[in-house]
Amino acid sequence: MKTLRLLLGDQLNIKHSWFNQTNDDVVYCLFEMRQETDYVNHHIQKVIGFFAAMREFAQNLKDKNHKVIYYKINDSKNTQNLTQNLSVLIEENKIEKFEYLYPDEYRLDNQLKKICKSLNIKTEVYSTEHFYTKRDDLATFFDGKKQYLMENFYRNMRKKHDILMVGDQPEGGKWNYDKSNRNKWKGEVNIPNYKLFKNDVSEILEDINNAKIKTIGNFNTKTFSYPISRFQALQQLKYFCEELLIHFGDFQDAMHTDEIYLFHSRLSFAMNIKLISPKDVVTTVMNYYRKHGDGIDISQVEGFVRQIIGWREYMRGMYWAFMPDYKNLNTLENKNELPDFFWTGNTKMNCLKHSIKNSLDNGYAHHIQRLMITGNYALLTQINPDDVDKWYLGIYVDAIEWVQLPNTRGMSQFADGGKIATKPYVSSGSYINKMSNYCGNCYYNKNKKTEDDACPFNSLYWNFLDDKRTFLGNNYRMGMMYSLLDKMNKTELNNIKEKAKHIIENPNEY
Repeated sequence: MKTLRLLLGDQLNIKHSWFNQTNDDVVYCLFEMRQETDYVNHHIQKVIGFFAAMREFAQNLKDKNHKVIYYKINDSKNTQNLTQNLSVLIEENKIEKFEYLYPDEYRLDNQLKKICKSLNIKTEVYSTEHFYTKRDDLATFFDGKKQYLMENFYRNMRKKHDILMVGDQPEGGKWNYDKSNRNKWKGEVNIPNYKLFKNDVSEILEDINNAKIKTIGNFNTKTFSYPISRFQALQQLKYFCEELLIHFGDFQDAMHTDEIYLFHSRLSFAMNIKLISPKDVVTTVMNYYRKHGDGIDISQVEGFVRQIIGWREYMRGMYWAFMPDYKNLNTLENKNELPDFFWTGNTKMNCLKHSIKNSLDNGYAHHIQRLMITGNYALLTQINPDDVDKWYLGIYVDAIEWVQLPNTRGMSQFADGGKIATKPYVSSGSYINKMSNYCGNCYYNKNKKTEDDACPFNSLYWNFLDDKRTFLGNNYRMGMMYSLLDKMNKTELNNIKEKAKHIIENPNEY
């Protein structure tokens, strides 16, 4: 039997059981397609990264004597569509069976189900052998419960996989060291030089330009700095353990004008395209911690582990539990458009300028920049979550819908009405000042609300609470802030709302 096996661009797991042995009757196919580059405007580095990793992976398979059919973006045989590419290959090669791995995006899952229904040959689907959980594990765990609290899921994951546990109790006596993970970085702890790879992607860049693919963001070199192979991902992980883990937890929420990555691992792209698995990452970090535990506080390790087995697996579970309806949720009925400066970084608000320019230059921003700077601003100015989704999905190299959508529409924009977050993640300028040095040399004053040089976040915050009282007034976690709002002088509130209205209607003036 001649079998055709499909590998998507985010299924580059060389440790998958498919590759344990070679078989001359099995051929693998990978496609660079306009279908995937064009469904949203992606960052140029994201397209480069996917193509580079896919080409590297295909070569790796060939080196292991597997049969591979690879269509580059400008290949004359490439129809630029998954359905058509597969149809042609199946017919030309007299394929008798088609196999694929479960996609992590709903649209591709749907497309492949339709493809299989249309074929008159045998088909079979397999696990990607990547995640800790199966698609429906989270929905099963929360079945019958009123709330989908990540903390409950996270504790269950810790117990189930015996991570940072002593018997049935959390190691160190606490499940969560989040309160220890909120330090502001002031330069007092040295950050080693980043582990940056120099992958030559000049040929890929030329291919992208020749294909006239529309992209966003900047790329001013010919080398791609994120890992594009399992070997590089393991090098990156080793570097994180040896140089960054010791301070990761302390400063995981910190932001600074002089630092792009701080103590973050830069592994998300490699993980999300499956060069390296969450089990690889957690096991390696735990082994390093056990060996060097005297010098590393448990709060550093727990903060990192929580991101992997907590948030990452939780977001995937929430995605599959609520799709496809989740993608259209807009509980707060926000309808405004994203300001132009989200594509340029040209704003006088220092926090937004740095976070957006970092995103445009590197296809990267860590979770607090995404949540409490760009996301916070988008929510306070009541941007349509469809527009916010497209921006986040396009601009980050690690953005794949299963992880981007619940993080953006749920955690960041509260468009799901509280399925993921128990309250909206909004703040005035005070939080931004607490966690960064952005406010220090900003054009705006973090302590003012309505003056010409007042921080826009301040008036936007109180205006948002007032505008959304119908939706949020009974939220138990918002009670204190609504109590303060109720005590506010009406004249002051009117002035605040006028200021906020001007900001929302004239965003590019700020």
